[in-house]
Amino acid sequence: MRRPQQRRPGDRGQFLWDLLTFDRLVTGTLVHLVYWAGLGIIGVMAFGVLGATLGVAIREGSIWGVLLALGVLAVGILGVFIAALLWRAFCEFYVTVFKISEDLAVLRQDVEAERARQSKSL
Repeated sequence: MRRPQQRRPGDRGQFLWDLLTFDRLVTGTLVHLVYWAGLGIIGVMAFGVLGATLGVAIREGSIWGVLLALGVLAVGILGVFIAALLWRAFCEFYVTVFKISEDLAVLRQDVEAERARQSKSL
């Protein structure tokens, strides 16, 4: 499929008009920023799991406390891994929706160009 036409750097007025009329979408870029921010929060959750594990192990002070801490660590790491996968899938869904929107815009331009060529030939 054909890529959307690239604008020249001097077309700032056209760029602003495209943004105001929703012909150009900025959400794709924002989704990437939100994705990395979400991964940062998930990373903080991972450190929280590690801290909870150490807290349980130190608080109990016995072998049962260490075994409980290992269980908390395993479940916590699994939870962080699942959260990261779900976050990735969620963000990929939104990126896919916006890519479909861009492809439909290109198809619309192609159809309009074909109609213009047909009307000129008649």
